[in-house]
Amino acid sequence: MGTGVVDCPDQNRFELDIGGELALAYYKLDGDRVVLTHTEVPQALSGQGIGSRLAKGVFEQIRASGRKAVPRCSFMAGWVSRHPEYDDIVVG
Repeated sequence: MGTGVVDCPDQNRFELDIGGELALAYYKLDGDRVVLTHTEVPQALSGQGIGSRLAKGVFEQIRASGRKAVPRCSFMAGWVSRHPEYDDIVVG
């Protein structure tokens, strides 16, 4: 079962479409590292676990790509600190 998170490399972001509203995780590439810089969840979707669903999909995609994640965004850093199953792909 997929997470619904899509990588849009031309826009340097991951997207999760929820009924036409987009939750976004912006990144920049640094060699084999995906530096997560900013996360946005529309106010209308706040408090529904959408950010966590986005984060899980982002880290799953980074793992599948063979890259490492560098969480510079406070939301992503906080989320991954509570999910040690991703420790193998997190640097920094």
